[in-house]
Amino acid sequence: MLLKVQMDTPASNEAIKQGTLQKIVEDAMSALQPEAAYFGAEDGCRTAYIFFDLTDPSQLPKFSEPFFLQLGAKISYRPVMNREDLAKGLSALMTGD
Repeated sequence: MLLKVQMDTPASNEAIKQGTLQKIVEDAMSALQPEAAYFGAEDGCRTAYIFFDLTDPSQLPKFSEPFFLQLGAKISYRPVMNREDLAKGLSALMTGD
């Protein structure tokens, strides 16, 4: 799963000034146990791209709410595959499984 977090600029500015942004991100990384995480800017907002294995959809509020509540973030989730998943899916396609 790809979790994209676009942080509200005033809220994330305040988190930086208060010294809490790093802890918010570290807590999220601890909860998500991502395969990879990248940070940059998109549409003028601080943005995180977090790739993780979603084993239970009921975890989505646990993952989303800290970003909503503490950073006023816009959140989106998108299913994605790694190389092995793609190979498995293509193999199943070719064999009709």
